[in-house]
Amino acid sequence: MVTVNMGTLYYVLDHVYGALLHRTKISPQFFSKGWGGTKLELLERMINQLFPEVEGQNWPPAIVQPIWKTVWESKTACLREGVFRTPCNEQLLNALPPECHNARVAFLSPRFVSPEKMACVVHLAGTGDHSFERRLRLGGPLLKENIATMVLESPFYGRRRPMLQRGAKLLCVSDLLLLGRVTIEEARSLLYWLDFEAGFGKMGVCGLSMGGVHAAMVGSLHPTPIATLPFLSPHSAVVAFCEGVLKHATAWEALREDLSMQKAAMTLEEVRERMRNVLSLTDVTRFPIPKNPDAVIFVAATDDGYIPRHSVLELQKAWPGSEVRWVSGGHVSSFLLHNGAFRNAIVDGLNRLPWKESPL
Repeated sequence: MVTVNMGTLYYVLDHVYGALLHRTKISPQFFSKGWGGTKLELLERMINQLFPEVEGQNWPPAIVQPIWKTVWESKTACLREGVFRTPCNEQLLNALPPECHNARVAFLSPRFVSPEKMACVVHLAGTGDHSFERRLRLGGPLLKENIATMVLESPFYGRRRPMLQRGAKLLCVSDLLLLGRVTIEEARSLLYWLDFEAGFGKMGVCGLSMGGVHAAMVGSLHPTPIATLPFLSPHSAVVAFCEGVLKHATAWEALREDLSMQKAAMTLEEVRERMRNVLSLTDVTRFPIPKNPDAVIFVAATDDGYIPRHSVLELQKAWPGSEVRWVSGGHVSSFLLHNGAFRNAIVDGLNRLPWKESPL
């Protein structure tokens, strides 16, 4: 009788899925239009400005006022959709494609419960998550725990996708940094809105894969304590694009040609080194420790072909007091099978926060 090591099977599944998706020419590769020229230089400067040496550099979130419409109401719940202008500064706005300028959110909340007795978690998009549906399904069962779900549509995704972009395959490296920087701004503004405008008693932020990296950044930079819940996510985009399956989905030749036009001819290894340097800007271990690291819960997969185990442990080490929970599986299987573990982490992370003091 042949015994199959399930861990190996999960790992292979990630690579088979990746090969079908990325190595065949069914879909375009990431960054087929190169690095992004002056936009990339601008973003490198702006992201480095996130890390002044002084502590307490959490700049206050910009205020947004979403315009809401009700999608449906039941006896116990209500789904609304909101639109707001992205709160980015002029420089970022000019770098963003016009399709990205207006942000959209879905907001699923219990009815007839006052906000100060509720929590709300902002769910950020993983790679290729263009709609609200999957994240609303993840959050739906939490309504009975009085936890609302707010789903942000990422720039470059869904209705915010630039006209020339196919699927999730960003055209330039600068787009990846833009997507992250704008997502952080928008998520922090939404958390501020939930806190001060809507009056929720607790808040959190979560995301899968790329959304988990962004959730970790938001949790790190938010000025007040929130639950931070990164699922199946690395400590840096370097891991995803230079080590994991996505390295096979990257247009290395186009990136090499783009660099060779600016400088002398380069080897592919030099191109990969340049990519590592650029994406090191997304290394969350460089970010400040969140206000309450005990409300940080990572959920990671034991046999993830996209995210190696060392990457998860690096961030846990950088944030003493945070917790890692392991689920059996690879990236793809865990994404499909472990929603229960993600929901438990959301509940437990929020339970580690005190309720906000009610105003007298």
